[in-house]
Amino acid sequence: MTILVTRPEPAAAELVTRLRTHGRHAWSLPLIEFTPGRDLDALPQKLAALRPGDLVFLLSQQAIRYAHPALQRGGTAWPGDVDYYAIGRSTALAWHTVSGLPVDYPHARETSDALIQLNRLQKVAGKRALILRGNGGRELLAETLLERGADVSFCECYQRCNKQYDGATEGRRWRDRGITTLVVTSGEMLQQLFSLFPAIDREEWLLHCRLLVVSERLATLAGELGWQDIQVADGADNDALLRALL
Repeated sequence: MTILVTRPEPAAAELVTRLRTHGRHAWSLPLIEFTPGRDLDALPQKLAALRPGDLVFLLSQQAIRYAHPALQRGGTAWPGDVDYYAIGRSTALAWHTVSGLPVDYPHARETSDALIQLNRLQKVAGKRALILRGNGGRELLAETLLERGADVSFCECYQRCNKQYDGATEGRRWRDRGITTLVVTSGEMLQQLFSLFPAIDREEWLLHCRLLVVSERLATLAGELGWQDIQVADGADNDALLRALL
């Protein structure tokens, strides 16, 4: 088994290093990179508008990576009287490390689908909900909170930018290295991976690879694109991916 990890840095390099420590042949091809979001300057004001008991959602470690320094630069602290929610364990740990504040998260899977099932989020009518995220992304969380009566707003803390590669060159590179397993952690990256390579590479190699994804939703999308050997990891963090790959 030779593995290609497509998640962004630095997570891709970390996973590749851990796989190689376990004797696996692994390489990285990050499909996206991150830059600061357009709403960072407005974050202090958005937080100041929250009332005790309102909700803040941290949808990725990248949101924390950009939001926390922005608050520090402005001499602003995270409010201690609101409720914080993270998309999963890794994001929750990153949040608690920088803030020292409590945070709730779904323990089963690191997805929006699991997050909205939390008992504490079933009755949110009248509360304000601030979602810290990247540009675009799924709207399931916001739509569900709105349906339950919350007043939802967003803060774009970072932007995802597609990394540019020459598909024909990369197709030759990874076929020559004998890649048989692909690791993909978002629908955006799955579509990008599918579109990157020439049709002949997709038909002769890419769609024959084993594909490791992080949710049933991604598995369904992968099946629609033509993959057949699809595995769903029990989480989106590197620990879960490593367990699945070993």
